[in-house]
Amino acid sequence: MSIRRFLWVGLALLALSLTSAALWLFSLPMPVMAQAQAVPEAERQAMLTALQPPKRARPLVAVVGLNEATETTDYLLTAGVLRRVNVADVLLLATGPGPVHLYPALAVHADQTVAEFDARYPNGADYVIVPAMSRDDDPIVLAWLRAQADKGALIIGVCAGAKVVAAAGLLDGKRATTHWYYRQELLEKHPSITYVPNRRMVVDHQVATTTGITASMPMMLSLIEAIGGRRKSTDVARDLGMAPWDARHASDAFHFTRPFATTVLGNTLAFWRREQIAIELRPGLDEVSLALRADAWSRTYRSNVVTFSATGDAVESRHGFRIIPDERTATTHSNPVSALKHKPADALDQTLADIAARYGGRTADVVALQLEYPGFHSGLTP
Repeated sequence: MSIRRFLWVGLALLALSLTSAALWLFSLPMPVMAQAQAVPEAERQAMLTALQPPKRARPLVAVVGLNEATETTDYLLTAGVLRRVNVADVLLLATGPGPVHLYPALAVHADQTVAEFDARYPNGADYVIVPAMSRDDDPIVLAWLRAQADKGALIIGVCAGAKVVAAAGLLDGKRATTHWYYRQELLEKHPSITYVPNRRMVVDHQVATTTGITASMPMMLSLIEAIGGRRKSTDVARDLGMAPWDARHASDAFHFTRPFATTVLGNTLAFWRREQIAIELRPGLDEVSLALRADAWSRTYRSNVVTFSATGDAVESRHGFRIIPDERTATTHSNPVSALKHKPADALDQTLADIAARYGGRTADVVALQLEYPGFHSGLTP
């Protein structure tokens, strides 16, 4: 083949690929407006009853993480919300020794490994929280979840953690939900699951599941209410900066859209404009605000987060979590973000506003859609 012919063939293939990509993009739907409907009080009360402590008067809560990669907010936010009120003992667990590397940002020291937990608490936990993980089939995680369920623990799959719970066989024949992006995958792999739309959380026979990442806040508030009563959960909600919450959700508003795809594609292709966002870790910082802010900045396809501390050592957060900095200083970074002064819900809103100001509203919408956050996306209602 001559060089000229080779070039023409290459150009033809490129044109065909670009045409196919354009047709695919234009085939995607646009965002839709959707109004979440109120949850009947009888349904809310039934959920709270199903979430009541199964074994101990003062429950033991274990948040399990895969050392290699566990979702940032699913792991750190859930434990951080629960530790804000003295109604349960809350432990961060890891599958093995060493730090738990979170994605898309942060790293933390777990309190115990699952083996250490089993040795200390042979009767198991009351609640096990299962975050999204880099793999759904880790044998240590699956075996441990089955054992905890057999011991009477209530299993809570947060976000795509529902896929891990399902892989352990604990969602067979049950009603459930999950992050909008993984819903079809979950149902294809586990066809006996009944998907429940328009609910941020679903509880069925000792197993609870939630929609996307930010649903972990109302899920944990509901758990606090089931354990300690409405007043305690309201106090924590006020501390978080949250408005009234329940299980309402407008599921139709969360799906793969044309603006989402085009924005992600454009931001990804503009790799030379990618930057690092530096966050300083200081003793006593609010781990929930940190998790939300780091998670959001890491989902723009324009930025990633790097953390630093004055000493380079692990920093203890407001509620006793040991967060490991990436670096000792941020002198090499021109984009440090402000200190975490806001209440968590306000910190997330402010972060999305900062992202919109820096990269444009569509990028902020992309982040909000990934977080399945109903309070910001321009095509949604709270």
